[in-house]
Amino acid sequence: MNHSELSTAQRIFKTILGFFLLFAGIGHMTWARAEFLAQVPIWVMIDGDLVVLLSGAVEILLGSMLLLKRTKVEYVGYLTALFFIAIFPGNISQYVNGIDAFGLDTDRARFIRLFFQPVLILWALWSCGAIMKWCKREVVTKKV
Repeated sequence: MNHSELSTAQRIFKTILGFFLLFAGIGHMTWARAEFLAQVPIWVMIDGDLVVLLSGAVEILLGSMLLLKRTKVEYVGYLTALFFIAIFPGNISQYVNGIDAFGLDTDRARFIRLFFQPVLILWALWSCGAIMKWCKREVVTKKV
């Protein structure tokens, strides 16, 4: 799917998501590094700071792709959705362990935040046309 095949609303939301990911990715490496480090689950077997830096780099890459890629944009949507799924355990860990970060200083606030992750996943898929592409896919069947 090409960028031009997306609706105006999809292009706007894809752009907003791209800037959001760029901002968050830069934050991982600079001013919000400690906040992101607090979200790395204790069961992750590699250095938490490395996890923060790598996830920030991925966010910058995904944000750039959302803003610049003009062909096969549905794949950017799939990758972005997978990224949001991959980082969800950090949000769960923050809630379960009662970790304060990003102004989320109550169990209620941390719990409510969990419901925004599916919204981000759907946002990525919808704004890149991945949902539409998935629904219109051709089912290949073999003739015997």
